[in-house]
Parts: sequence; structure tokens; C-alpha cells
Amino acid sequence: MVKSSMLKKVLVTGGAGFIGSHLVDLLVEEGYQVKTLDSFHTQVHKEKPTYLNPACEYIEGDIRDRKLLSSLVADVEGIFHLASRVGVGQSMYQIEEYVDENVRGTAVLLDILANEKHNIKKLVVASSMSIYGEGAYNCDACGVVYPVEREVSDLRQGMWEMKCPHCKAVVHPIPTPENKPLCPTSIYAQTKRDQEEMCLLIGKTYGIPTVALRFFNVFGSRQALSNPYTGVVAIFSSRIINGNPPIIFEDGKQTRDFIHVKDIAKACFLSYEKEEADYQVFNLGRGKPVSIGEISRLLQKILKKEVGEEITGRFRKGDIRHCIADIAKLKKFLSFEPRYSLEEGMEELLYWMQNEQPEDNILKALQELEGRRLVE
Repeated sequence: MVKSSMLKKVLVTGGAGFIGSHLVDLLVEEGYQVKTLDSFHTQVHKEKPTYLNPACEYIEGDIRDRKLLSSLVADVEGIFHLASRVGVGQSMYQIEEYVDENVRGTAVLLDILANEKHNIKKLVVASSMSIYGEGAYNCDACGVVYPVEREVSDLRQGMWEMKCPHCKAVVHPIPTPENKPLCPTSIYAQTKRDQEEMCLLIGKTYGIPTVALRFFNVFGSRQALSNPYTGVVAIFSSRIINGNPPIIFEDGKQTRDFIHVKDIAKACFLSYEKEEADYQVFNLGRGKPVSIGEISRLLQKILKKEVGEEITGRFRKGDIRHCIADIAKLKKFLSFEPRYSLEEGMEELLYWMQNEQPEDNILKALQELEGRRLVE
């Protein structure tokens, strides 16, 4: 059921970024008055993006700036909270910065909602599939199981697949439902769990309808291709465009769930408009497993650059093997099913990349991780 009294004045934190900018475009198209707070962090934005929507008011600032944030919250009726430092590997050594920006930044927002006058009727917060850690698995002998993490001794021997926590047999990945126990394996994932749980807690306490959306692997136009800590599609693209083979950990057969950014924006919009979404948590994925190796080969095909790939047989601490979204709840409550296939989404990405000249910074990032013994 869509709210009869539409809440048309909204704030999007992080609205100049990859996902936020697509959401802003959709909101403007749907007749919303949109304000955006974004720090324009230099790791993401080398300069002001050319895609910023002229119908949106962009305010440059930090979400931890209480006075600024308070003035913005007072002038809107709804909030999409997307502002966040992103990067699993980097979060493992920039711990204070990630926790401060992601957790304290969210705390400032929630403290305003708890203690100051406002007219906020809905809060949508961007969470992440990373809070699951490993996904759900099926054991032939024990049924559905939730293994926590792989033994380092197994990884050193190239034994990549997950084992049953009970009988130790190799298990098979299945779609991961929202009620799967959470087990973050990085500081970034822990901060996303904190953001989600804090927002839902305060929302329920103060009667502010809140929705948490667990984004799976998002790809598409406007992703920061030069940021070596962003998504795998962007990282591989920057390598291939620069004539270098993608660097693949383990054996390349680990799987993820890739969803196009425009599908993410649509689901965010629906979760805001529909009362059925209130106080709920949703997976936002396509529900289809794709291996990392497949992503490398598909990108080389669409970019028409055959550069091969470097399968290292190495592993990063905190990496998971498989995690695919169960999207039954998304379909039930939001009546939504992702529209873009992987191939269609890649074509949209290719069109945008034609005018991009990304820097290949992955070797520098890899050296950072190696220097901190986060890669073996």
C-alpha cells in the first residue's frame, strides 16, 4: 500500500555518490524535492561529478557536522541515509576513520531525530550483504547450515570451499534469507550492521517508520573506477581499460550476487513509498550467483580487450566464499523484481565507461594490504 499523503521533501545523505546519484535522479523524476548532503570525498570524487542533477540541491559537508545536518533534517519529511565510507580491505586498517564516519555519523543523525524538533515520517538506511559474512549453505547430511568462516590452514592449502560446522563435509551455497545469523568479517561490515541496527532501534522507539536495505554487489554507471577499494566490477574495469589483467584471489570460482544500480534505486524508492516496508529488512540482489572469474571474462568481452587474468591462488583475510540473496521477501512486500540482467547492466556500464579514463591503483592497494599481512 502506497502512502496516501506523499512525503515529497527528502534528504539523501551520500547523494552525490554512485548509488545515491541514481536515487536522486529517480526521486526528482517522481516529483520529489531533494536535498543532498555529501562530503565529496577525494577517494571517490577526483572532482565534482558532471552527472549531478540540476533539480537537486547539493550541500557539501560531513554528516558528523551536527549543526549542518540538523538544519537539513528540519526542512524535510523523509531521509535516505546512504552516506558511508566503503571498502572492506581498507576498513581493516583505517578502523577509527570507518567507525567514526559510519557509526558516529549515523549516531549524530539519530541523536537529532531523538532530541530535536523535526517532521521526519520515514527513514531508509543503506545496509550491506557484508553483514552476513558467509552466506547460507546446504549440507547433504545436516541440511541448512551457516558456517562462520574458513580455517586459515585450509586456505593455505588451496581448500577454498566451505565445510559443514557439524560434520565437516563440503557444503553447497543456497540463497541467503534475511533471518540468517549475522557474522561480519570486516570493520566495514561491522559498521554497516551497526548502522542498520541503530536505525531500526531508534525508528521503533520513536515511531519513525524505518527500512534497512541490504545491498548486494552493486554495479553500473558512475561507480568510482579509480577507487581500488570499491566493487569488483569497477576494479576489474580499471585494470582492463588500462591493458592489465584483473587480479583474482583464490581460484576465481567464489560467487557473488550482482545487481544493477538502477534496480537498487528503484527498490529504495519503493521501500520509502510503501507502508508494507516499514520496520522491515530486505535483501537487494538478483538472487543469481555469478563467479568472480565470470565477471572478468564478461568485462573483457564487452570492453573488447582480451588481457587475460591473474589467478593468484592467494587469499585476503575476511573474504567470504559465497553469498547470494534470497529475494522472496523483496518480491512479497515491495512487489519488486530486478529488471536488469547482468548482460544488460554491463551494456549500460560500457556506454558510460566510453568517456572514462580510470587510474589503475590496484597494485598500490594490494601493497597496503600485504604490508599489513591482510593477504597471504
